[in-house]
Amino acid sequence: MEIAAQLYTIREFTKTPGDVRSALKKIAEIGYKSVQVSGFGPIEPQLLKEYLDENKLTVCATHMPFDRIINDTDKLIEEHKLWNCKYIGLGSMPGEYKKDKASYDEFIKIIRPAAEKIRAAGLKFLYHNHRCEFARIDGDMNGMEYLAQNLPADICGFLVDFYWVQAGGGMPVEFIERYADRLHIVHFKDMTVSDDAIEMAEIGRGNMDYKPIYDACIRAGVEVAAVEQDKCRTDPFECLKTSLDNIKKFM
Repeated sequence: MEIAAQLYTIREFTKTPGDVRSALKKIAEIGYKSVQVSGFGPIEPQLLKEYLDENKLTVCATHMPFDRIINDTDKLIEEHKLWNCKYIGLGSMPGEYKKDKASYDEFIKIIRPAAEKIRAAGLKFLYHNHRCEFARIDGDMNGMEYLAQNLPADICGFLVDFYWVQAGGGMPVEFIERYADRLHIVHFKDMTVSDDAIEMAEIGRGNMDYKPIYDACIRAGVEVAAVEQDKCRTDPFECLKTSLDNIKKFM
């Protein structure tokens, strides 16, 4: 399983094409070989490819806006093929679809045609979870279970974030075992506690035991674990380096 950098972590450093070029150089120097493209400012797809190639970086997945996924699907597919990236990710469904079973049904109805078109092009749509998808929306069924029941695994994978699985009351290893056929790219992010509130942390500096999670990902055939830290207490590049160094200890 490859370890990648989720570039949303360094989104404050990717606002311009020049920023992107400098940031990719730093990511490569840290030791990452693959990245997830997310949180960038405007940049032409071909120029991004040139900067990626310049630093010998591959793209494991992306997070793309909901509107582009459903309304600009063909162009997105073209861009992902340019980057040699198989996975088009959605970071979260818009808030109006998270309310109840009826709103989930509406989301599923809207996203399914795009997901099917993505599959027909030889790529795959991935849905990224937060905590809210673990709220119960249909009897004993939570949002992730409902998505799995209504969107087949061949058109919808789960870009699962284990921090949010745990924050939502789930069990990361159990989630991996249950949805192994949907897991291609996953997010590694640790959790710590401060003043009775949970916070994000570098892998190995929080309270989550990532060795069993890593081992379960290997058994499930996960292709890439992308390190992400939405909020960093120190320099985000240093956070990504610390996480990579600590993951290497149990690889």
